[in-house]
Amino acid sequence: MMAFSLDTLVRENIRTMEKYASARDEFSGTAAIFLDANENSAGSATRKKMNRYPDPLQQRLRKKIAVNKAVDPVDKVFLGNGSDEAIDLLVRAFCEPGRDSLMIMPPTYGMYRVCAAVNDVNVLQVPLRDDFSLDTEKIISQASKHRPKLIFICSPNNPSGNLFDTKDIEKILSGTESLVLVDEAYIDFSDAVSWNQRIDAFPNLVVIQTFSKAWGMAGLRLGMAFAAPGIIEIMNKIKYPYNVSDLTAEAALKALKDGSRKQRIVRKVKKERAWLTERLRELPAVEKVFPTDANFFLLRVNNAKAVYRYLRSEGIVVRDRSGQMHCGNCLRITVGTRRENRILLKKLNAYSGERNP
Repeated sequence: MMAFSLDTLVRENIRTMEKYASARDEFSGTAAIFLDANENSAGSATRKKMNRYPDPLQQRLRKKIAVNKAVDPVDKVFLGNGSDEAIDLLVRAFCEPGRDSLMIMPPTYGMYRVCAAVNDVNVLQVPLRDDFSLDTEKIISQASKHRPKLIFICSPNNPSGNLFDTKDIEKILSGTESLVLVDEAYIDFSDAVSWNQRIDAFPNLVVIQTFSKAWGMAGLRLGMAFAAPGIIEIMNKIKYPYNVSDLTAEAALKALKDGSRKQRIVRKVKKERAWLTERLRELPAVEKVFPTDANFFLLRVNNAKAVYRYLRSEGIVVRDRSGQMHCGNCLRITVGTRRENRILLKKLNAYSGERNP
C-alpha cells in the first residue's frame, strides 16, 4: 500500500486554524441555569421546547449510529446536514482552490462536480467502461500522474445502479496517495458489506451514507461519514457549529430504536424492484434494463426524450439521463409502490408501439 499522509493532504490553513468554540463546545454536562449562549431564556415561539442550541457534536446520536453501523469508537463518525455537507466539507478541507484537483468516474453523482466548481477545484475524469465498471488501472495511473487530493467512488453508482467490484476499490485505495471517498447512499439495497467495516485497514478511506434512502427519511437531511478519527476531527473542525438540529437528532434516534422497520422497508423495495424489472423487459419500447443494486434502475428505451415527455404528460416524473456518458436513450426510474409501478407499466405499454424521430 502506498504511503498515506493526512497532514500532507489537508490544506495548510485548515491544519493550523483554530476551531470555533461555541458555548456548547466549552461546556458539557448538566447545570441548573444556562446563561452562556445568548439563547432566549423566556422560551420558544413553538410549544415544543426549542430555545436551546443542540449538541454541536451530536454525541448521543453518534454513539447510537456507531453501534448500529458496527463502527467503534464514536470518533470515527461524522454527522451532517445530508451527505452533501460531508462531501463539501471534504473538498473544502483538502483541496486548495485554484490549485488542487479531485477525481470522478462519470457517469456519476453530480454533486461531486458541483462542490468542485463552488470551491474552484479542478475535476479529473476517468470515465467508467461501457459496462459501467471501473477502469482501475487508468484511475491509478492518472492519480499517480496528477495527484488528486480526493477520489470519489459512488457504489452503488448513480445513475447506473451497479455496485463496483471490491478488488477494484481495494486496488485504488492501496495504489494511490489520495483520500478515497466511497459514497454508499444506496448500499442497503445491495447484499454487500459496507466499506465502513474496513476503515482501520485503509487510513485513506472515507465512507459516506445517508438516512435519505433506505431509512426513507429524505426530509430529515441527515448524512453520515465514517473515517479514521483524524479525518473526522478535521471535518468537525470546519463544519458549522450546530449543523444538525435537535428535531433531526430526535427523529433519527427514534428510527434507530426500531431498525427492524427499516429492514422491512428495504426488503419490500428489493422485492418490488425484482417484480418491476422483470415486467419492464417484456415491453417493446424497452431495449434494456440494466442490473442494479440500488432502489432505482437505468432503463434504455427507443427514444428517451420522447418517452420522458410522454410519461410527464401522463403525470409520471422520471429522470432523463440520456445526456450522460454511456447513457444514450436512458431513463433513470426509482422503484415505486406496487400501485405506482403498475401505472408506470400500463403507460409504457400504451406507448410501446410509438417510434418518435
